[in-house]
Amino acid sequence: MGSIVLQGLLAGLGTSLGALMVILFGRMMRPGILSLLLGLASGIMTAVIVFDLLPSSLRYGSPLAVLAGFGGGIILMAALDLSINIITPATFKEKNYIKMGYLIATGIALHDLPEGLAIAAGFATADKLGPLLVLAIGLHNIPEGMAAAAPLLYGGLNAKRVLAINALISLITPLGTFWGQALVESSRAFIGLLLALAAGAMTYIVIGELAPESRRNSRPMAYLGMFAGLALILILSFTV
Repeated sequence: MGSIVLQGLLAGLGTSLGALMVILFGRMMRPGILSLLLGLASGIMTAVIVFDLLPSSLRYGSPLAVLAGFGGGIILMAALDLSINIITPATFKEKNYIKMGYLIATGIALHDLPEGLAIAAGFATADKLGPLLVLAIGLHNIPEGMAAAAPLLYGGLNAKRVLAINALISLITPLGTFWGQALVESSRAFIGLLLALAAGAMTYIVIGELAPESRRNSRPMAYLGMFAGLALILILSFTV
């Protein structure tokens, strides 16, 4: 069990790697670059929702469970959005970026838990599927870490705090792998519900926050990022 959880940790650390890349190149965080990164995150999340989360949730759970999970994810993020608006000081200049960063981080965390469960299931069903899922999830997590780190850094959080937040997110995947080891025989409906919850949460983020904000500074850079994000996930889906 320990070695499989360790591989779940390696996949999760892709989030921290993505955040580190943003921190190291933080001086390039001009408005146009930010639009590109936010557009990239929007495209990545949209592709993950459409081509990964929703089909997988339907494969593991019933349509009713998927609908309930998807709606629950939207409601959860709406409540979190409202809470952040209340507790974040209104005088903070880059409040919207801070809020967006925390919303993205939460959505990614919700996404990473079922990914950990999927890793555990992959090792249980076929020897070759587990390592493939570790590689695919690790690669997916790099741009997701960038998506969470960019608005937090631009909003004024220091690099150590941004990296710490992403390090915490990185631990969700191995946590899901640990739970999955115990639940893999009886959790098909549970995994489907979690995948749908993540899809709903990420849909709220993309439509309500990420896509509109990406177009604020530079529409061409935002659309370029969206296209690149969609293309990246499609390429990974067919090659990994």
